[in-house]
Amino acid sequence: MKKGNNLSVVLVVIAFCALLLFSACGGGNGGNDGGSTSSGSIGGTTVTTKSCSSIYASGLTLVTGTDNTAPPSLLKPTKGLTFKDPVYGTCVARLTDHANEPPVGFARNDYSRRQAFNANDSKILIYSENGFWHLYDAVTYAWIKQLSGPAGDAEPQWHPTNPDLLYFVPTNGGLTIIELNVVTNQTRVVGNFANRLPWATAAHVWTKSEGSPSKDARYWGFMVDDVNWTSLGAFTWDMQTDTILGTMNFNGNRPDNVSMSPTGNYIVVSWLDGTWSYTRDFSSRTLVNAVVEHADIALDVNEDDAYVAVDYQTGWVISVNLRTGVRTNIFEVYPNGTATAFHFSGKAYNRPGWVLMSAYADYGAAGRQWLHRKVYAVELKANPRIYNLAHHHVDPYSGQYWDEPHASVNRDFTKIMFTSNWNAGNIDVDAYMIELPAGAIPASN
Repeated sequence: MKKGNNLSVVLVVIAFCALLLFSACGGGNGGNDGGSTSSGSIGGTTVTTKSCSSIYASGLTLVTGTDNTAPPSLLKPTKGLTFKDPVYGTCVARLTDHANEPPVGFARNDYSRRQAFNANDSKILIYSENGFWHLYDAVTYAWIKQLSGPAGDAEPQWHPTNPDLLYFVPTNGGLTIIELNVVTNQTRVVGNFANRLPWATAAHVWTKSEGSPSKDARYWGFMVDDVNWTSLGAFTWDMQTDTILGTMNFNGNRPDNVSMSPTGNYIVVSWLDGTWSYTRDFSSRTLVNAVVEHADIALDVNEDDAYVAVDYQTGWVISVNLRTGVRTNIFEVYPNGTATAFHFSGKAYNRPGWVLMSAYADYGAAGRQWLHRKVYAVELKANPRIYNLAHHHVDPYSGQYWDEPHASVNRDFTKIMFTSNWNAGNIDVDAYMIELPAGAIPASN
């Protein structure tokens, strides 16, 4: 479940946005063009490179299983530096520095269920506290620009093959889907649903911030609200043919979110009292989970759609095959009487059979357990392989939404974004990236 964004601050700052952008023209990282090396102290070690190649010069052996090594005490990294995670050996870099760059208030990875990386992993989307979206270079870590168009809950989705294009909706959804070229700033409407839906009062078409299109961006699923946010229904849409494929009435029963599955065969609708998977035309449905919890939809080893979530009622992380309805218990979530919150990212479509997880806000008398306060890759099977990737240093967790790590993965499971306050216990957060060698996360079997 994702926190809604308040756009009132956006309207206030529009008047001086041009000045803000002009003042940042010298470079988003305080004048550093992002191409040079720089040094800084991280845990007593001086780092002088932005490249992960030196860190992986002798290879990488990921730490597997239920490792419970404590998070190390590290100074907050300097923006643009890469360093070796002292516990898990991975290459980590601080991508943003909102105190010295245009993003206002904070600079963070928006959400675990949103793909942060463009089609060729050269650019990254970053969200700021005032509701604007920013573009960063994924190689040099330099701030590029504030995007023109998307603001607040615009639900930006990268084009699956063209690295310059993304799609977005008007804030909190309107009746159009807009394509933006992030290089030229040109936009065009690719979907217009005005007077095409079975609800005369339709005003907001969106996923409520958590949904995604199919992996090829052909099939989309949306929920529909009126101007008073009364829930009207849902529909599926084929972008390639501009065809509405199916509709369903909600009769005021507003879901928490909706999403298309990666294959495009299903739309998943999550109500507080149950999560259901529907075929594209809404002709049949399957109960996926008795409640709605943090979740995502990934591809399993056979490239079937897999709904992955935490089920606190039964005490398991689960995976449910949307085609067969078969549920798999992956691992237990209450070790020694403790509990924690999770976020899931199933966006590694080119590495089927895996999901990225980030755990935070743990509690319990037994203290920290193996699954707490870090980012890890989990195989979608019973008794899974687990690869520990990094501690995220959201410790202590402030209890505020914007402080959650929200780790998300790229398509190949080679780059991971997460948000951290770096042990500050507040929402003074920036975005960090873990980079893995190709094939570090093996093919599932």
